[in-house]
Amino acid sequence: MSPFRIHQPGRPLKRALLLATAAATLALTTACAHQSTPSAAPAGNAGTSGSPAASLRLGYFANVTHTTPIVGVAKNFFTARLGSTTLNTQIFNAGPDEMTALLGGKIDAAYVGPSSALNAYVKSNGGGLTIVAGAQNAGAELVVSPDIHSVGDLRGKTLATPQLGNTQDVALRYWLKQQGFATDLQGGGDVKITPTDNSTTLTLFEAGKIDGGWVPEPWASRLVVEGKGHVLVDEKTLWPGGQFATTNLVVATSYLRAHPQTVKALIEGQLDTNTWVTANPVAAAALVNDTIKTLTGKALKDAVITRAWSEENVTNDPEATSLKVSLDHAVTDGLLKQTSLIGIYDLTLLNQALTAEGQPTVSAAGLGNQ
Repeated sequence: MSPFRIHQPGRPLKRALLLATAAATLALTTACAHQSTPSAAPAGNAGTSGSPAASLRLGYFANVTHTTPIVGVAKNFFTARLGSTTLNTQIFNAGPDEMTALLGGKIDAAYVGPSSALNAYVKSNGGGLTIVAGAQNAGAELVVSPDIHSVGDLRGKTLATPQLGNTQDVALRYWLKQQGFATDLQGGGDVKITPTDNSTTLTLFEAGKIDGGWVPEPWASRLVVEGKGHVLVDEKTLWPGGQFATTNLVVATSYLRAHPQTVKALIEGQLDTNTWVTANPVAAAALVNDTIKTLTGKALKDAVITRAWSEENVTNDPEATSLKVSLDHAVTDGLLKQTSLIGIYDLTLLNQALTAEGQPTVSAAGLGNQ
């Protein structure tokens, strides 16, 4: 059985195939806290000025692709590093809503897909958020009903994505265009795309009311195991070496300016988390499954968590080289306008933490500080 490893530059990805049999306990807090006041530090340059924050409001999903925040919160890796800073959490279903909360000052940091981060970055004219670390690699598929045997069978069908403009929505629209299918943002075209809550997607798929969905884990595995679907496209096959970011850690730029020490503590908590996940894959899978049950009311079946766990990797690398490609796809989809991404990353604090832990540093691919 291969462990669930941290992906590092220059190392091949190792996947974990395991059965989550243990139970774990989660204590989540969902409270509101003050909004930080920005300092005069230069945008996009995480220095050592500022002061520790009284609180940190963190958003993430109840998905296997958000293993890092789920475990980091449950095992208190974040709170141990944050010290006197109070951690408050909020669960989201998809990235666009989460980014609306970030730009609106409702949360300070978030684990989110690259397309949603891009959209928020463009909407805020580059000033609203900064990507400070990666978190998850891979873990998204197009799962379809048994009567769809080839790409050509998709014509006239209806497919779901988690939300308009989210990472999987961008991927599906771009891929369909490459196959010669026309789509539009209103759900028309050769293939109809209906942005739908993930749990509703499963229900509609089981009832035969939609024909498939491009979704993240564990929903792809649930469509396969529970919905009796099959994989038409594994997104890993569309990227060089199978490398693409699924989840990144982003921070409100104003919060990063005011509280770089707090952001660094959060990143250090992430490194602790991913190290533990790598060393304890069975316990980590069980903990994630137990947390998903706490947050959604239903645990994943053994076959689902086993399959989902094998489809992805935790990582501290944001896979910056893939971000420009994601932007180009969103532009092609008609979801975003072409824009400069210089400054979207600041990996200074991450690389400081990685160096302190004796781990390889990561690159911003020319799109920010590192």
